[in-house]
Amino acid sequence: MALFDAGLGTPEAAAALEQGFRTAGKDLADLRRIVISHGHVDHYGGAQRLVEGAGGNVPVFAHPDDTSKIWEQGRRWRDLMPYYAAYFQKLGVPAEAMAAAAASFGRGLRLARRIAEVRPIAEGDVIRTRWASFQVLHMPGHTPGLVCLWDEEHRLFLAADHLLEKVSPNPVIELGPNGEEGWEPLLAYLASVGRLRALDVGLVLPGHGPAFADHRRVIDDLMTFYGRRQGKVRDALADRPLTAFELTRALFPRVGPDQLFLAVSEAVANLEVMESRGEVARALDRGVYRFEALA
Repeated sequence: MALFDAGLGTPEAAAALEQGFRTAGKDLADLRRIVISHGHVDHYGGAQRLVEGAGGNVPVFAHPDDTSKIWEQGRRWRDLMPYYAAYFQKLGVPAEAMAAAAASFGRGLRLARRIAEVRPIAEGDVIRTRWASFQVLHMPGHTPGLVCLWDEEHRLFLAADHLLEKVSPNPVIELGPNGEEGWEPLLAYLASVGRLRALDVGLVLPGHGPAFADHRRVIDDLMTFYGRRQGKVRDALADRPLTAFELTRALFPRVGPDQLFLAVSEAVANLEVMESRGEVARALDRGVYRFEALA
């Protein structure tokens, strides 16, 4: 049996997963491999417990661009935090707001266990099961290393967080291992979701929520959503240049510390798309980026 994602590393999540095994007439002894779609705690958090419960011989696969987030020997949030603090300062986020957001983010990481051994998986690899063969598709955007599984014969697309019917995937800020800037998640996502739109998908099985059909309708609705969001960015920048934090407050006036990281990521990602189209420009003013609408 192959498992695509492993849920959170909490007792409640473990119990739900084990109930799912029983419903399918399976148990941990049937587990042969785990494929992790991406390095977020709600997708990899329970994997190490499953490996141990199955006797320790179950290989875990992930894309190399996300392996550092889930591997036991990967860099920890505490090591990366100074880089993010410096970058968010350039985005205009006050130090006290960043500290509160970082503490909230760190608490979320406790819902997962790092994985002792992670094997690489790549675009074009094939996961063969008894009833289907799934091609691995690298779909960067939500994270740099997100992968989906595509069964062309049965027209099944296992989407993880790449496409959700009711929620837009968060284009999360990610820096390089030494704090490098340059990853543009929403631009990457738009290219990836364009690949998905071209596929003849009959049913999408997402990482959150029930299965759904008509993936092109969902994608088109999502593009309309991003168009409206970028219209709000234009309106907010109409009077004067803003920092990313000031823009975040204009777009999400009631956002709390637990959602600040995602909210700033959303604002910056849309600014990057608009920069790529020549609609917005940024300038570094006394160590802080300010974004200006262009004619």
